[in-house]
Amino acid sequence: MNACTPHSTHPALSRLTDRSLLRTLGHIGGRWTAAPDAADFTVTDPASGAQVARVAALGVVETNAAIAAATAAFPAWRDRLPQDRARILRTWAQLLLAATEDLALIMTLEQGKPLSESRGEIAYAADFLDWYAGEALRMNAEGVTPHLRDVEMIVRREALGPVGIVTPWNFPSAMITRKVAAALASGCTCVVHPSAETPLSGLALAELAERAGLPAGVMNIVPGDAATIVGRMCTDDRLRAMSFTGSTGIGRMIAAQCAPTMKRLVMELGGHAPLIVFADADIDRAVQIAMDAKFATSGQDCLAANRIYVERAILPAFTARFAERIAALKVGSGLEPDSDIGPLMHARALAKVAEQVRDAVARGGRVVTGGGVHADLPLAYLPTLITDAPDDALIHREETFGPVASVLPFDTEAEVIARANDTEYGLAAYLVTRNGARALRLSRALEFGMVAVNRVKITGGPIPFGGWKQSGLGREGSRHGMEAFTELKYLCIDTAA
Repeated sequence: MNACTPHSTHPALSRLTDRSLLRTLGHIGGRWTAAPDAADFTVTDPASGAQVARVAALGVVETNAAIAAATAAFPAWRDRLPQDRARILRTWAQLLLAATEDLALIMTLEQGKPLSESRGEIAYAADFLDWYAGEALRMNAEGVTPHLRDVEMIVRREALGPVGIVTPWNFPSAMITRKVAAALASGCTCVVHPSAETPLSGLALAELAERAGLPAGVMNIVPGDAATIVGRMCTDDRLRAMSFTGSTGIGRMIAAQCAPTMKRLVMELGGHAPLIVFADADIDRAVQIAMDAKFATSGQDCLAANRIYVERAILPAFTARFAERIAALKVGSGLEPDSDIGPLMHARALAKVAEQVRDAVARGGRVVTGGGVHADLPLAYLPTLITDAPDDALIHREETFGPVASVLPFDTEAEVIARANDTEYGLAAYLVTRNGARALRLSRALEFGMVAVNRVKITGGPIPFGGWKQSGLGREGSRHGMEAFTELKYLCIDTAA
């Protein structure tokens, strides 16, 4: 039951006001759980490489125990009044907001993003808890106009059962609450596997959920090796759904593993967002939109603008101002208050970004600013702008999880629509224009689940987050986020005397 192991020695941890939020054991059936053989793994600070904590590496035995706990807790949680479930979710949200500074510090230490962004994510995470507290009261019964005599017909949604949830490292708190809040509001129980790179944020959420009154077994957190834990979750028929955020490749593997048990799937997968800037746009505003859409979370965001198409008439002016803004970004540890760009998550991410830049240059691209690793932060890539790279360069075909922007010219509306849609991904797209008719035309023509017109921030509790094509299945957030966690039941009641 210790809050943290003796190995949690990172000097910044002295800034925690509530040390019990730093949990390093799994949370199963209401108990903090270590691996039987005391196996653990290291969580490191991407900025310094220093150890933050050693976390219990749970395995198949503990995953089975978590599934059993969620299964045992399901009937009572399903039968709780929705007002009771809502009260717990709201209390949990309030506890998150009250602990913002501690939670943001933990997140920055394990993920690397600037503290200001970590604080913003905690507010974002709390928003989902609060939103679904309201939705718990509106799962509703749906009346049907009968087509038969002397009957009453009702369609209602009922909780699906225990569900599995697998979350990524780039948003280690919000991706848990966006999924878990919808499941809990629906009456489901959960087994959660947080990314091994960033388990501490998820375990801190479990501590606060317990304080909020969430009953034992309703939410279980199982840190450890993804292949072992997630593989077991996929094949266990007691879990009726799997909700996953991550790469398209891993999503395909999970879908295949879930097929024998016919699980419901919710998948928020890769993104490769185009940002289209027309000549009628205000250039300064367009540059600000491009900065916000590309460089948040150091570019490690599925919503990041990867292909920035600029109408040729304004290309020189846009590129010059964009390059100036990019060059001014401050790269540093997320703990430094003025940092704009933090380190990437790990060496693999750095290698991918560097390879995309090398490929772009080899194909004729030009590095306008940046283009290398930061001198003092080995995992930080300098904010970079590339021009003149062809459409078949890797940076225009693959998702880029890093602070590298590429600008491409276009001449006609039809041309840019075709180029923007020429991808297997379809998560989000951005459009900058002052022509209202054009905005409506392109919003229809772009094959993406979410389109932002003249702005970047579009997500939150009320909106259905998700993509087309290889960018996923289903939606998260909004009332649609509860659909995967519920079953429809149809009642036909004879009313004849």
